[in-house]
Amino acid sequence: MNRGADRLLALILLVIGVGCFAMLRLAQGDASIATSLASMRSVALFVAGVVCVIGALLFFAGLLPRGSAHLSGAPLFGRAAEVQNPGRPRLRQVFLVLPALVVLALLADRFGPWLVHRSAPGGEVAAPKEPKAEPKGQDIAGVPPDLAAPPTPPSSPPIAIPPEPTPPVQAAKPPEPAPPAPPQPPDVALAPATPPPEAAPPPAPATPPQAALPTPPETVAPLPPAEPPLPTEPDGHRDAVVWLAVSADGRYIMSASTDRMIKLWDIAGKRLIRNLGEHKDMARTALFMPDGATALTAGDDGEVVLRKLADGTVLHVFSSGQNGGVRKLAISRDGKRAVSGHDTGNVIVWDLVNKSALHVMTGHDWPISTVAISPDGTRALSGSIDGTLKFWEVESGKQLRSWHGHEQGTYGAVFTADGHHVITGSGDYTIKLWDLDTFRELRRFEGHEGTVYTLALSDDGKRLASGSLDGTARLWDVDTGDQIAMFDSRTGPIYAVAFAPDGTLLTGGDDRTIRDWPATGDGEILFAGAPQ
Repeated sequence: MNRGADRLLALILLVIGVGCFAMLRLAQGDASIATSLASMRSVALFVAGVVCVIGALLFFAGLLPRGSAHLSGAPLFGRAAEVQNPGRPRLRQVFLVLPALVVLALLADRFGPWLVHRSAPGGEVAAPKEPKAEPKGQDIAGVPPDLAAPPTPPSSPPIAIPPEPTPPVQAAKPPEPAPPAPPQPPDVALAPATPPPEAAPPPAPATPPQAALPTPPETVAPLPPAEPPLPTEPDGHRDAVVWLAVSADGRYIMSASTDRMIKLWDIAGKRLIRNLGEHKDMARTALFMPDGATALTAGDDGEVVLRKLADGTVLHVFSSGQNGGVRKLAISRDGKRAVSGHDTGNVIVWDLVNKSALHVMTGHDWPISTVAISPDGTRALSGSIDGTLKFWEVESGKQLRSWHGHEQGTYGAVFTADGHHVITGSGDYTIKLWDLDTFRELRRFEGHEGTVYTLALSDDGKRLASGSLDGTARLWDVDTGDQIAMFDSRTGPIYAVAFAPDGTLLTGGDDRTIRDWPATGDGEILFAGAPQ
């Protein structure tokens, strides 16, 4: 995508350069008595043309890469949203700014207000002449006809313009309304040249004290009613909720937040059970283990932590070391394997039984933004913030397939129950259903107006939930791709979705709350955020 932009810049610079040379040629043709100022202009045009052509060649050859890149649709938080790419930023800026200055200078030279007074190509300014002094059809010297002052219209029989009459004396009207008088001859309707002092505007008609003055019409649209402030709870998250998971028995919710905290909530009691622990940097993922007694959490500190649900005790820490922060985490249904995606672009398979790293899989050029494991635990999918998708064999670490699935980053991925299909969401605002036997796109879900950041499938696999940076969560029919419902938070991006035990939708987002959305209407705040 950056390569295409550079080629477009190369074309623009080439056009500007050719334009400079063309104007230089025109200037030389008109300057038979060129002055020193005209020579300086010619030199400036020549230098600008050469610089623009050189810049065009450098951009086309890809020799001026960007100093840094922020991919469109990237999440609104996290260190890896800004990715550095060493290049030649200062030289790139020179070749971007200089042509812009050239264009502005040429526009000022050609269209400036002073041009109507220019009398010769040398740039000397002459006093403005009366229009009648110009011979018919002759242009102002040195100024093209379409840029000169508008010419005087061709002569036509003189039209007698009577002296502009003074408006009828409105002041002479009596305070009380009266029937309109018959038309008066012009000499009578005109006010005297010097109205007497008493003809000054009369005072406004007397208004009875009790009469209310009319209300002027409104010229400003009324402001919409302000949204009521969100409730807060001391135990709530202090920053965005970026992950939600529901326990297998449907009794608990586990949440991860950019405030670094992992929290365990009681759904029925609508209360915080405990803080399970805190990462050294923002927490990204929190998953219930199949045993129902432990949880696996991960964050930007590069640690995958196994914790006890009963009291948050840390049982083991898997450190990713030089592989960087853990952007996303997934575990197999049997609890034996976990797959983590990192901000270095590496994917790690963890052996949760032997507490070790099984494979470190490389191949992505950008930070990982999503991972998922197939229901049978044998395959894994990873997606990066450049839209690339890779399909892996878990036990061997072998890459089975790589393809460019989206125009922007992939921020959500879920396998269907049969393991032969996967659904991905993206910064290009789309959701796609892929056939993993042919690696073809089967269906597209469209409607979001921002990055699709998170996905979840219902237990029966018939409904898909999505959360987006556009502030909405949506339900989709997996079989048809039709949108079933839309829920608007009106409080900012939604980063996490999950299905509640009763089938309703749970969301977490930028407003620090965890909400439960019924089939229709506004969502109920289950757990409010902490006061700010």
